[in-house]
Amino acid sequence: MIRYTNPPREMREFNVNGTVNNLYCYPIKGLSAQSLEAVSLVQGEGFPSDRVYGFARPKSGFDPENPKPLPKTKFLMLAREEALSLLDTNFDNETGTLMIRSDQQSAYFDITTKSGCASASRFLSDFLGISPKLQPTLYSSKPHRFTDVSVVSAAMMNSVSLINLDSVNYLSEQIGHPVEPARFRGNILFSGLAPFSELDLVGKLIEIGEVRLKIVLRTKRCPATQVNPNSGIRDLDLPKLLQEHFGHSDMGVYAEVETGGIIERESQFRLIA
Repeated sequence: MIRYTNPPREMREFNVNGTVNNLYCYPIKGLSAQSLEAVSLVQGEGFPSDRVYGFARPKSGFDPENPKPLPKTKFLMLAREEALSLLDTNFDNETGTLMIRSDQQSAYFDITTKSGCASASRFLSDFLGISPKLQPTLYSSKPHRFTDVSVVSAAMMNSVSLINLDSVNYLSEQIGHPVEPARFRGNILFSGLAPFSELDLVGKLIEIGEVRLKIVLRTKRCPATQVNPNSGIRDLDLPKLLQEHFGHSDMGVYAEVETGGIIERESQFRLIA
C-alpha cells in the first residue's frame, strides 16, 4: 500500500499570503531562464518575451505565417535534449541578439534575421551532436508563444506559471534529496504559503503587486524535471517521486492575467476571491 505524505490538512487551511522571491522569463523554448527584477503584465497576455522563440525539428509542421500550437515534441526540449541545461543563454529584446555560452565558447546571433537564426541553429546542432539533416529551425511568430500548454487553448498559451518554493522544499524533505526550483521553469517563484496549498487555489483570484491573476490549472510535471539544471544529468524522476509521495505529479499552477500591472521581487501575494 502506498502511503502518501501530503502535508496535513491543518497545514493547508492557511493564511494565503506570500512574497515573490524571483521572476523569470524563458525567451527561447528549452533554453535557460532570464532573471527579472520586475515585470509589467497586460490583461490576457503572458510574461513579455516568454517562450517567443522555439527550435522546431525538421518536418515539425510549424508555419510562422500561420502559427498553430503544436505538441512540444515538435521542438527541441529538455525532456529529450537534456544537454540544453548546460547552456547559458541571454536574449536582448531591444537588439534581438541571442547569446549562447557553453563551457568552451560563447557566440552571439542576431535572431531578427534568417541568417542569424540559421547560425544559431547550427551552433546548437553542433553542441548537441545533431546531424545537418536533422538540424532544427529557429522560429518566432509573435504573439504566438511556444508554451507547453499552448495546445490547450489560446488563453493558456498566454498563461503564467507560479511555483511555491515551500512546496519544493517540502518535496526535498520528503524524498531526502535537494530539488532545484529551476527544474520547474516557473515565471513567478514565491514563498510563504503552506506546501502544496497553491494546488487548492484553482478557480481563485489572487493579487500580486498591482496584478490580479486567476489560477486556472495545476501543473502536471513531465520528464524534463528529471534533468539536473547544473549537471545536465537525469538524476531524479520527479514525476514518479511526486506520485509516490503525494498521489499526484503536480508542482505549481498556471494563471491567467485578469488585471495588468507591475510585479516586483518582494511583491506581496494574497488571495482576494
